[in-house]
Amino acid sequence: MKMTDKQMGRLAKLIIDKLIEQKVLVLKETEEKVRQRALDILKSDFARERSLDIEVNKMIDDLERQNPGSFQRFKMFTLLKKRLAKEKGIVL
Repeated sequence: MKMTDKQMGRLAKLIIDKLIEQKVLVLKETEEKVRQRALDILKSDFARERSLDIEVNKMIDDLERQNPGSFQRFKMFTLLKKRLAKEKGIVL
């Protein structure tokens, strides 16, 4: 999934606000620092997913060269991405 920095910022704010509203989260730092930390985590997670997509596309390119026309690329992408994500501990 692709998200802009602005969208990730809004998502981080929404998550923090909901956790505070539901009294699941008690802040020990300023809200701004907590939001920034949440944004950093989101950015890191999306970067990991992007690098996973690149790795999967390279694998599919190799498979396609070895077996031209023998599989559907979009189905293979999903299968490989799920498998690699599970192996690497990435939550999709």
